[in-house]
Amino acid sequence: MRSYAVIARRLQAWRDVPLLLMRLVLAYGFYLPAKMKWSDIHGIGDWFVQLHIPLPYVSAYLVAITEAAGVVLLTLGLWVRYITLPLMFSMLVAIATVHWSNGFAAGDNGFEIPLYYLIMLFALFIYGGGKIGVDYFLEHSSSR
Repeated sequence: MRSYAVIARRLQAWRDVPLLLMRLVLAYGFYLPAKMKWSDIHGIGDWFVQLHIPLPYVSAYLVAITEAAGVVLLTLGLWVRYITLPLMFSMLVAIATVHWSNGFAAGDNGFEIPLYYLIMLFALFIYGGGKIGVDYFLEHSSSR
């Protein structure tokens, strides 16, 4: 038991690394979808019409803005808790409108990957972006 406690204490020094890695993986994961949406925003609006998403063209812009902002903010570790909320909402809508009917498996365009994103975003919402990001410095500079 003593060796476990020693290992646990030593690992505490690394606790912000998984938060950084989650942020970077999510930023990378949102990069191509954001780029695709901006390259054909009207086509995304047309697709949203087919999915019966309310205000499809406005929604297309909102999702594209949210994903692009997510790429930048998650990478920097800036306003992480704020950006996770609209990104989580976007993942819930994607699961409900696109992926749910395909089942769980990612290979079948199921909800597996959006669910993983949702869980990682929720963890970042609860824990924040960690010490390796701009938020940490903003939070600590304002408390002085």
